[in-house]
Amino acid sequence: MTAAAPLLLIEDTPSLQLVYRSVLETAGHRVTTAGNAAEGLAHWRTGAPEVVLLDLMLPDRDGLSLMREMLGERPGARVVVITSNGSINKAVEAMRAGAHDFLVKPFDERRFLGAVENALRASGTAPAAPELPKAAPGAFLGSSPPMQAIYDKIASVARSMATVFITGESGTGKEIAAQTIHDLSPRAKGPFIALNCGAIPSDLLESEVFGHVRGAFTGAVSDKPGAAMAADGGTLFLDEVCEMDLALQPKLLRFLQTSAVTPVGATKPRKVDVRIVCATNRDPLEAVRRGQFREDLYYRLFVVPIHMPPLRDRGDDVIAIAELALRRIAAEEGRTFRTLDADVCDLFRSLPWPGNVRQLLNVIRNVVVLNDGPSVTMAMLPRELAGSATGPAAAAPRVDATPRGSAAPADTAATLAALIEGRTLAEIEKLVIEAAIARHGGSLPRAARALGVSPSTIYRKREGWQRP
Repeated sequence: MTAAAPLLLIEDTPSLQLVYRSVLETAGHRVTTAGNAAEGLAHWRTGAPEVVLLDLMLPDRDGLSLMREMLGERPGARVVVITSNGSINKAVEAMRAGAHDFLVKPFDERRFLGAVENALRASGTAPAAPELPKAAPGAFLGSSPPMQAIYDKIASVARSMATVFITGESGTGKEIAAQTIHDLSPRAKGPFIALNCGAIPSDLLESEVFGHVRGAFTGAVSDKPGAAMAADGGTLFLDEVCEMDLALQPKLLRFLQTSAVTPVGATKPRKVDVRIVCATNRDPLEAVRRGQFREDLYYRLFVVPIHMPPLRDRGDDVIAIAELALRRIAAEEGRTFRTLDADVCDLFRSLPWPGNVRQLLNVIRNVVVLNDGPSVTMAMLPRELAGSATGPAAAAPRVDATPRGSAAPADTAATLAALIEGRTLAEIEKLVIEAAIARHGGSLPRAARALGVSPSTIYRKREGWQRP
């Protein structure tokens, strides 16, 4: 990039200031430097820099309070904060206070210049990133206020290198959000690698993430690059990250701090350039409190949080999604469906949808496969869904399990008999699994533990249900 907008570098260590300035000027940037907060604030007010590179540890003032004062005067400015490994919590606090990105010492030249380029692009002094793409089936759809806020946040964070932590119930579109962040980022031409930490056995997870060399263990007949290496130059999406085995979490933390990958059985690390986006349908802070997730890893990952709203909070989005899915699936199945009856729309708006968009799409496919249109009526809906027409109720029926070895109460037995009457064994299995997932707040791993099966078993079965 040729010389353009000025940069302000506030760094109190003379040797680092000299190195940073040399790297920036070699890349074609104009740089003003300051060795303390007072000097930096003076340059800020007279030079109007577009981007500030700010060390958070300054001799005369806390860097975080300086950043807040700067952004109070010019909210549109971009601040990239610089901190050390021991002060990562401060960097997280800075991101929440409005910093555009952060760098953890030591960082390499490519990461440094990448953060500057992203900040300049966000400030409008470099080519703008593309607009959020129009939604299509299988991607984002909906214009409700909660989703508009999500679109705005994704468009903003996509230009940064900051780690993004996506939370939300199962089926709310966390992977779609991660893919969109990648697609709108400067890394869009690089790979997007998704890894489900809850679907891989713990003894294979390290190899899946970091790879292995030939002979590292029984069955390792050749070298295999892991997901982190495969994502070099792009984005690594760690889904269900709170299900990651505790023994692997320190290695992930080390990778995040060093950007170096050491495959299983190897002795030398390899540097990679990877942006991390992760997701969970659990409360990550609660997982920390329970000792299931390392606190230091939580703070390293939970930099820019995005919470995906459940379908029940998205108003008429449920109708837009249902009608678009209806026409698409009808075309696939050779049916004539075009719309939903008014009472079906009213029901869909009132339901809690514990499985969110994924559950809605399953309902629509069930209707299309078993019926024909042009309009979806109440009589066509799955039995457990239509039974909720008199008022809001869970779309997945509640199945209360009794302790093993004890007799079920008469009313529970009658309820179970009514639920399974006329159903095949496969339908009953699906009913029980979906009910368990709903009971555990949408968490497939927790539902799997309650049912005594592995999470990968449930993932495979749900994928099978979604096939025509």
